[in-house]
Amino acid sequence: MAEKTKHSFKHWQWRVIICSMIGYAMFYFVRKNFSFAIPLLSAEYGITNASFGIIMTIGGLIYGVSKFVNGILGDRTNPRWHLAIGLAVCVGTSVLLGFADKLSTAITGEVAGAGFIRGMVIVMAVMYIVNQIFQGCGFAPCNHLMVSWVPPKELASKMSIWNTSHSIGAFIAAIICGYLTKWQLCFWVPAAISFVGIFFIIITLRDTPKSVGLPELPKVEGELDEEQHKDPKAFREFLMKKVFLNPVIWVLALTDLFVYIVRFAILDWGPKMLTEMGLSQQMSGWTVAIFELAGCAGMICAGYFSDFFFKSKSQRVCAVEFGLVAVCLVALHFIQDLNMPGLFLTILAIAGFLLYGPQALLGVVASNIATKKAASSAVGLIGLMSYLSTIITGYGFGAIADKMGGWHWIYIAMSVIAIIGTILIASIWFLKDPIAENGAKAK
Repeated sequence: MAEKTKHSFKHWQWRVIICSMIGYAMFYFVRKNFSFAIPLLSAEYGITNASFGIIMTIGGLIYGVSKFVNGILGDRTNPRWHLAIGLAVCVGTSVLLGFADKLSTAITGEVAGAGFIRGMVIVMAVMYIVNQIFQGCGFAPCNHLMVSWVPPKELASKMSIWNTSHSIGAFIAAIICGYLTKWQLCFWVPAAISFVGIFFIIITLRDTPKSVGLPELPKVEGELDEEQHKDPKAFREFLMKKVFLNPVIWVLALTDLFVYIVRFAILDWGPKMLTEMGLSQQMSGWTVAIFELAGCAGMICAGYFSDFFFKSKSQRVCAVEFGLVAVCLVALHFIQDLNMPGLFLTILAIAGFLLYGPQALLGVVASNIATKKAASSAVGLIGLMSYLSTIITGYGFGAIADKMGGWHWIYIAMSVIAIIGTILIASIWFLKDPIAENGAKAK
């Protein structure tokens, strides 16, 4: 590239990275707000943990399927419009969730009692599921943007920076919702902010370098050319080879399942878990927010170490960090009854720092293996597997907490799961450099 072209490419590359980060963070505003409405809804209506757990389990499974479907679509659609349309629907469902009581009254004809509450739970379940269907329009187009603008040798470090977007979104949402005293506002305030994000995405993003008159990234060996990519049969064969019949992709998918069990157990149940320990709604919000903030730092460090010290062998960073997460979870199990919130918060932050490295890098390994023509499909499959975690973290953990009268067994379960995940990802410790394996040298 000429010097002027290189400068222009860098400008657009960082514009796409930063603006897609902001756009994806908006999805978390109208997603993780549900967790902060739960304790307020429970206090006002007496809805059980198990009921909310069922909603989160079904919604999570639907999201996993949606992430998979949108992953395949994401390799063949315009990511800017894919992202904007998905966010628009999520904003609408969040607004309707704030009217769950009014909608229940309209359906049941009651303003209180068991029938009213049952109707309200059904309304919330339907809206939450629709929300999760369109939440699947978030990551796939963003991943498509990243592999279109960032070469494989830089993907771990820059994708790790990009991955802080969900932590930033969850962090800000946690702070905002932590100070809201009405459950309706937990839905409406984040929705109002995300509404602005729809127009931000449309105005600022562009799908490929070619769309702004810049050269595309060099084609790598084993990657489809443009004509083959447009051929449905050739594309299906390529997907089968690079994704669905690739054992390494399945190892990454199963590991991500275990990462997400730990992550969602903390994010989905964290506010309720912490309030039951005696913390205020505001302090619970700050605690979960700090977990996310530590995760941001952890992702950036993990990506940097992967590219510059481990020569893009990101699976090794994942194995080391997930093993240390298990140690932190064992410590949290013993600390939770000591009435030492400062120490609890410190170890939870360390766990977040370590956990979000694997969460970001597993998709990077998959993207490099699948190449940019099938990267969204690969992360879509991983997303489907990871969101099976909600079977355990939703109804499973909610029911255990109800029956056991506390969260001790939840920490023990998370510790065991982290150990299993560490062993699994360590099984591909000696995997060849995925960049070299895909022949990242330009033809």
